[in-house]
Amino acid sequence: MRALGRHLRRPWLAAPLLLLGLLWAGDRLFPLPLPADDLARVVLAEDGTPLWRFADSDGVWRYPVTADEVSPYYLEALLTYEDRWFYRHPGVNPLALARATWQNLSGGRVLSGGSTLSMQVARLLDPHARSLPGKLKQLWRTAQLEWHLSKEQILALYLNRAPFGGTLQGVAAASWAYLGKPPSQLTRSEAALLAVLPQGPSRLRPDRHPERAQAARDKVLKRLAAFGVWPQPAVDEALQEPVLLAPRQEPRLAPLLARRLNRPGSPPLIRTLIDAPLQRRLEDLLLGWRARLPASTSAAILVVEAQNMAVRAYLGSVDLGDARRFGHVDMVQALRSPGSTLKPFLYGLALDGGLIHSESLLQDVPRSYGDYRPGNFSSGFSGAVSASEALATSLNLPAVQLLEAYGPKRFAGELRSAGVPLSLPPLAEPNLALILGGAGSRLEDLVGGYSAFARAGKTAHPRLQAQDTLQERRLLSPGAAWIVRRILSGQARPDRDPRAQLSPRPALAWKTGTSYGFRDAWAIGVGPRFLIGVWLGRPDGTPVPGQFGLASAAPLLLQVHDLLVNRDAQRGFAQPQDPAPAGVGVAAICWPLGQPLAKDDPNCRRQRFAWTLDGTTPPTLQGADQPLGLGLQQNLWLSAAGRRVDPTCAGARLQQLVFWPAALEPWLPRRERRAARLPALDATCPARQEPLPAPLSIVGIRPGDQLRRPASSAEPLRLQLSALGGSGRRWWFLNGVPVGETLPGESLTRTLEMLGRYQLSLLDQSGATARVEFRVGD
Repeated sequence: MRALGRHLRRPWLAAPLLLLGLLWAGDRLFPLPLPADDLARVVLAEDGTPLWRFADSDGVWRYPVTADEVSPYYLEALLTYEDRWFYRHPGVNPLALARATWQNLSGGRVLSGGSTLSMQVARLLDPHARSLPGKLKQLWRTAQLEWHLSKEQILALYLNRAPFGGTLQGVAAASWAYLGKPPSQLTRSEAALLAVLPQGPSRLRPDRHPERAQAARDKVLKRLAAFGVWPQPAVDEALQEPVLLAPRQEPRLAPLLARRLNRPGSPPLIRTLIDAPLQRRLEDLLLGWRARLPASTSAAILVVEAQNMAVRAYLGSVDLGDARRFGHVDMVQALRSPGSTLKPFLYGLALDGGLIHSESLLQDVPRSYGDYRPGNFSSGFSGAVSASEALATSLNLPAVQLLEAYGPKRFAGELRSAGVPLSLPPLAEPNLALILGGAGSRLEDLVGGYSAFARAGKTAHPRLQAQDTLQERRLLSPGAAWIVRRILSGQARPDRDPRAQLSPRPALAWKTGTSYGFRDAWAIGVGPRFLIGVWLGRPDGTPVPGQFGLASAAPLLLQVHDLLVNRDAQRGFAQPQDPAPAGVGVAAICWPLGQPLAKDDPNCRRQRFAWTLDGTTPPTLQGADQPLGLGLQQNLWLSAAGRRVDPTCAGARLQQLVFWPAALEPWLPRRERRAARLPALDATCPARQEPLPAPLSIVGIRPGDQLRRPASSAEPLRLQLSALGGSGRRWWFLNGVPVGETLPGESLTRTLEMLGRYQLSLLDQSGATARVEFRVGD
């Protein structure tokens, strides 16, 4: 109490203490309104180009930067024109205020404001009326700024909050919107223009009032020369530049990616790995495709750099604003049926599993798996096909045969472990329909899976941002991945040892897919540097008749690939070499066994050259429905004359004969069929034979028939078909598509409305097949 009394008796000491107390209390009661997170966001490409912006509640967007990220020209122009003593005054420049007061009083109107940058920031943070109370409020906020913040922090607030016309705030947003460049690249002329623009954001907008903007810019340039900040020749050169700007543009690239990344808690600047020029070109390309797409159809494109899995282009729909095409739905993430795009994974896993080599004999014939009878997308069945041909032409039946041998549960599990999950209905288990699209998958997952063919068998998920880690998972061996990529690029059959080759990497290995009912069209490619994924269809899942992968998605894929290759060529990227990995070899094998035989061996019915892994040549796979007693190899007892005899006959010698799989019989030349290749029975000591069922045959039409409608009839051609021989229920296929089933003694009637070639195939319950090809003409 005595000390307080002594202070009260000294008013010259009590007054400053009281003033400090009042200032402290005022600062606590009326705190400085520093900006809070107003949810304004900018999504950036890898080089900092704005892709998309999310404005705050007032519709304002900004691009936060620091002084280090702004051109020194701009800082020099700003400080020289607005506040030369910024780093020396305490927030208020008394000399500038006095000068402004004298000019305003002598001129009879407001000629100069005298505000420092700190005072302008105070007004931006807490707007006030142009009155004496308002000015006092501004001075108070300025004092708070200088008290709480450093000069660098105050300057940063100005750089990011200064108005630049319309909904733009901050020099970076203005630089991108008006000039299309980052603020770090401003020229002297551009720096002077942006330095003066906040003085009259609407009145001086360069895209609307270029004459006013140029006059204001010139004033800044002349002041910089007068103060000796910039040399006169440089200023003279800047004065010659006209202010002729295109209309202001807001960032409008990769909108669905931007929406995906704008999550709660995101920073004001959301950085991606997108290549902005590529994104822009692909968006223009896709908009050009809109006219050729059916109604309500959308499309998606994903481009990923294989080496680091960086997403360089992300197009989730044709046009965000096209409601008729569901432009707001991101089809990169949508769950859709993958069609045949899973087949390369199966062939690669089967290579690693020792089930096949590249020329293994597979069967493209009608098959029955319980209640499941798959058909072919293309017309008819091909009979005997190699694994490479079956994959390259995307035949369905060989893929189902291979999945049956590999196991659908095992296949789905391998894909899931490698980061390619397949979605199935609740309580459903993987089955043979899986390989034809009987599951759900996403475009980004499929592209990540196809990275195995570019990354020596390892998959990795596409990376959207630099902080996304590259997580690799092994799916295939390097050799299997290399062989499948060669097949998909059209180089399926080797002609020499691949280890002696240093051929360039194939330009593009690609696979198409079409889901059931023409709902989804896919094309996925593996190029020299990039992975490309394309999807077309209707986001609501309704069919698009006539739209399929090869005709719809593949042309778009090839256009994207050509664009990427041309860009790389212009930038001088060398095409990488593609030597075969260790373990990949070449073997001469023979059909139908699928194993090496001497060319003059009578059991070598057809010789082919195959890619192999670790020198293994797996034997031909047998279907589960192969009729008993009709295996590929049969032991015969022959007489000296080469006729079949009983083993007990004198002079009988054992010989092994190799036959084609029984299901292929209708597709084989007659000389290759089992009956033609069996030696005749010896009349003196015939071999005993097991009775065989009568062969399955089609009645009602003969091979090679040329059918025509009666000239007097306008009705389409109708055929009544039945079968002889075989056993049990029969299933009919027309051009590879199931068309009906019959019991023994029943017939099937079909109407043929189209002209051209037809293939009619028949399958019975024992697995026997029959085939007839004919034509329908006028």
